[in-house]
Amino acid sequence: MTKYREILRLTALGLSLRNIQRSLHVSQRTIMKVQHRAKELSLSWPLDESLTDAELEQQMFAKDTSPKSAKRMPDYDYIRKELLRNGVNRKLLWTEYLEECRQNGDDALMYSQFCYYIQQNEQKRRATMHIPRKPGQQIEVDWAGDPAEIIDPDTGEVTKAWIFVGVMTYSQYAFVEAFINEQQRAWIAAHIHMYEFFGGVTPILVPDNAPTATNRKQSDKYEPVLIRSYEELAQHYNTAIIPARVRTPKDKPNAEGTVRHVSTWITAALRNEQFFSLAELNQEIKRRLRKYNEAPFQKKEGSRRTLFLEDEKPLLLPLPATHFESAEHRTATVQFNYHIAVDRMYYSVPYQYIKDKVDVRMTDTTIEVFKNHRRIASHKRLYGRPGQYSTVLEHMPPDHQKYLKWNGDRFRKWAENIGINTYKVVDSILTSGRVEQQSYRSCMGLLKLAERKSPQKLESACARALQYSNSPSYKSIRNILAADVHDSKQKPEQTQPKDSSQSGITRGARYYGGKRS
Repeated sequence: MTKYREILRLTALGLSLRNIQRSLHVSQRTIMKVQHRAKELSLSWPLDESLTDAELEQQMFAKDTSPKSAKRMPDYDYIRKELLRNGVNRKLLWTEYLEECRQNGDDALMYSQFCYYIQQNEQKRRATMHIPRKPGQQIEVDWAGDPAEIIDPDTGEVTKAWIFVGVMTYSQYAFVEAFINEQQRAWIAAHIHMYEFFGGVTPILVPDNAPTATNRKQSDKYEPVLIRSYEELAQHYNTAIIPARVRTPKDKPNAEGTVRHVSTWITAALRNEQFFSLAELNQEIKRRLRKYNEAPFQKKEGSRRTLFLEDEKPLLLPLPATHFESAEHRTATVQFNYHIAVDRMYYSVPYQYIKDKVDVRMTDTTIEVFKNHRRIASHKRLYGRPGQYSTVLEHMPPDHQKYLKWNGDRFRKWAENIGINTYKVVDSILTSGRVEQQSYRSCMGLLKLAERKSPQKLESACARALQYSNSPSYKSIRNILAADVHDSKQKPEQTQPKDSSQSGITRGARYYGGKRS
């Protein structure tokens, strides 16, 4: 799906067609087509927040009528590799190409066209160009190759600290900070600290093609796919991320050169010093970084710092008004109790999504749940004892909402209206567990018994139960009511004693050896 929204955003930033193409990996023809169509529709950035990507696509281009080439193009990487082998020439490769087209039902190029396209591709590979850098346009970032070391003062254990480097392309003004690892959270934090250090944002950011920047499973050499949280950072700071190609240092020569300088000025210079905390290491890095940025150029006047302050900083975009929160993304399945599990905590979503897979965005303060890129739930993140629930009333089915409206005070007031014995039982049940909410189900069961039997019978059953225990349970009350029903159905009829004079056969005292009166 074409990123129409991103094309309009980057166009509003004033980026050239080439830079938009490199950031979004779409053709310049497509970019111009989108820009022209946006002018026709009077669409300008920022767009209405309620306008979804699907609606924007339908509004701009209801149907994709762009013609597609019917001829199969050669696999240039494969051909270039095969031509290096002995005995392989273009004629042989064209013959194999024809057979492949025949098997797939594709139209093939003639041999002259086949050779022409291969030649054009080779010329593009050999082409080089010096790109003049404009002040305030671009930042290049990378991890330095050699880590520093931190020593645990208690155990003597050595921990590696990884060095993040960010450099302004024009002035080569650098930012350097050490982190305890190279994971995603450290990568995002490094960018936030870097932008604060520079005091502004450039329209373009060029990172290394690292796992913390791009999704290796979905990316290839020419079309990298950004990690979701990294893409969110770009949107927050209103910048375009153009990752360097794998093993292509020329895509970010300033960062590569600065990494080498940093390795000499900072990492190597600290090799004989001992640090016992990350804060202590970063304090020394700041001191040496200040000297590095203020050191005079060898072949021109000034320093990195003076060139940055005079030519670049005035051109930087302002920092956003709000602080960026790093987010982690996961997928989850909605359980039958209309909750999802995140780090052993449970958060509700509308019950209509039971058994659906949803996307979860987690920050330090918030849990957001999305279905098909639409947010369906948001919660304050829970911490502490595992197993806690965050439940929104509107997410529950109607019958469950009725149950949730009850609480301890309402159960006690209801029981008091029935009788003192019912109140004692309900109060005992509510105070029986560590958490009052755990006993709501039992109290709701007593309420149902009063509806089915009668409040008077419930009061009587509670009175009998209290004779046997000071803390009767819902189950004991239910059993007492059930026993009363059973006894009433099988109670025997009362009979009058018979008159002995009416008896047909009697035995006197003599029969039993007694004296006759």
